[in-house]
Amino acid sequence: MTTAGLSARMPSLFVSHGAPTLALADTEAHRFLRSLPAGLPRPEAIVVVSAHFDRPVTTITAGTAPETIHDFGGFPRELYDLRYPAPGSPALAQEISALLASAGWPVELGASRGFDHGAWIPLFLMYPDADIPLVQVSLDSTSDARRHWQLGRLLRPLRDRGVLLVGSGGTVHNLRDLDWRGVGQPADWAAAFNAWLHGVVTEFRDNDVLQFRSVAPDAARSHPTNEHFLPLPFALGTSHDGEERQRVHHSWDYGNLAMDMYRFGDARGGLVSEPALG
Repeated sequence: MTTAGLSARMPSLFVSHGAPTLALADTEAHRFLRSLPAGLPRPEAIVVVSAHFDRPVTTITAGTAPETIHDFGGFPRELYDLRYPAPGSPALAQEISALLASAGWPVELGASRGFDHGAWIPLFLMYPDADIPLVQVSLDSTSDARRHWQLGRLLRPLRDRGVLLVGSGGTVHNLRDLDWRGVGQPADWAAAFNAWLHGVVTEFRDNDVLQFRSVAPDAARSHPTNEHFLPLPFALGTSHDGEERQRVHHSWDYGNLAMDMYRFGDARGGLVSEPALG
């Protein structure tokens, strides 16, 4: 979305992508993701940090037509028939690489890497035409939340180019403690962690988020491993000081799988003078 050489400063997002069945099941989160773009400026491009792209060195998808990766098993056949043929953007991948390298951040380009389900399933619902260039940037689950917050800070200038920055993970994600029948209310431990997280994010207590392992209730049970939490500090890092932040969706799937989603920045986008992506 551009006007007389001005580009909309995109908000940034954290989305919980839940189970792969999110693409098909008529859940609250599914319906919300379908409705979400109506309240956003149209992105020039999208950059996603997903829980399912985990590398020791930050890697950026750099192909022109990345494949759709079905990185899951045991789900209905129709899920494996879905494709999300969004174009890649080698030029944007190079720009991200330069931003990171200028800060001394080790980085690699992954020309053959496709889009994992943490990226393509939410976007399948949000932008079903798959006509917006998409780039993924990996996380490192052996690193800490502060490192991923710093990654968000480094990529934050892309918002002023009309790029939608998205962290895709889960606010509570423990697959061993789910009710796959899809019934029941969240357990006390899951509800307590999720409520704590909502409080610290919306009260601008970012340091608490960055040291969640030591200060959050039931952190170990809510996130036995780091990868689904780390996209949230990434998204926090993309926000500006004092900028609006809001939990825009709250629901539960499979009992204890929290599907909360957050927006950072004005939903309408602000106009800035930087040129839009070509």
